[in-house]
Amino acid sequence: MTRTMNISKIIKFHRKKSGLTQKGLADLAGVGKTVIFNLEKGKTSVQYDTIQKVLNVLNVKINFESPLMNLIRETDEKNTNL
Repeated sequence: MTRTMNISKIIKFHRKKSGLTQKGLADLAGVGKTVIFNLEKGKTSVQYDTIQKVLNVLNVKINFESPLMNLIRETDEKNTNL
C-alpha cells in the first residue's frame, strides 16, 4: 500500500537532510523565510510557482497521476506533430 505524504513533511525532511536552515533554503529558492515556515507548517496560501522554486532547490519533482494522464500525453503528442 502506498502512503500519501503531504508536501510540508516532504519539504521539511529534504531541507533537514540537505543540512539547510529555513533561511538557507529560502535564500537558495529566492523566497522569504516566512514562505518556508508556512510551507512546513502546512499553510495553504502559498502560490504554486513559489512551491516549485522550493522543490527545485531540494531536487524534488511533482508527479501528477490520474487515469486520464495517458490521454493528455497522447493529445499533446498529436498537437506537437501538427
